[in-house]
Amino acid sequence: MEIPILSGNLCLCCGDLLGSPAPDPAKPEGDPARTGLCRACRMVPPPFVKAVAYGPYRDPLRSAIHALKYERMHPAARRLGRLLAVAIGQLAAEAPAKMLVVPVPLHRSKYAQRGFNQARSLAVHAIEALRRTHPQMLLTLAPSTLMRLRPTESQAGLTSRERRLNVRGAFSVADPDTVAQRHVLLIDDIFTTGATARAAARELVRAGAASVWVATLARATKATAFRSGAASFEEEKDDTYMAGTAPAPTLSRIAHHPTGQTIYQESIHSSHDQPSF
Repeated sequence: MEIPILSGNLCLCCGDLLGSPAPDPAKPEGDPARTGLCRACRMVPPPFVKAVAYGPYRDPLRSAIHALKYERMHPAARRLGRLLAVAIGQLAAEAPAKMLVVPVPLHRSKYAQRGFNQARSLAVHAIEALRRTHPQMLLTLAPSTLMRLRPTESQAGLTSRERRLNVRGAFSVADPDTVAQRHVLLIDDIFTTGATARAAARELVRAGAASVWVATLARATKATAFRSGAASFEEEKDDTYMAGTAPAPTLSRIAHHPTGQTIYQESIHSSHDQPSF
């Protein structure tokens, strides 16, 4: 099954879907159509320059992410990493060519539970793909740069304000000299409201990073991220996945992307996930 690419009139900063037309300088001051920015980015500009994603956070991309995270289908990381590379390639024309690639870290308790960091796995394979498709991009993986200081609650089911509070003070830069005057590409699997991306990018900038850019595999629009009924259901399903009391997604077959990339497709018992960003 084809995995759709994120498209439409997107916020020029965070990539959220805008309801207004493309940017129009003739519009009055404050009109989103004038700036091309969503309300959140206009009201509180993010500490990152721009966020990009490959596709919308819905099946079949959501199912493929589940296969990697919950069934530990590690071969899926290579295929999904190639899709992430497509998203990162969107930055080639405007981002610095030389960047540190920093995966969003898991807390050690979550890492012990899962056994791997999916953001790091995706970053590794994305860099490998970009060496072939965008050799001008000089990307250096720096997985130990950012630390998660404390475990945080699942972001699923939380309001925007609760998400911000949940990740406040959750990150720290291990060695500020590593990022001082360096351009950083922050990587994760899912971007939902941007609370995690903002918190992580803020710490990188405080440590001296010259700029922070963000790339994720999937992007959930605010319209789908905060349907109250769905949000509470997501939280319940996340807990049962991790506790092992409910069946996780089951890999059924391999699907071929029209571009020639092979991805995992699943038959699933639940299509909900724990958004990272």
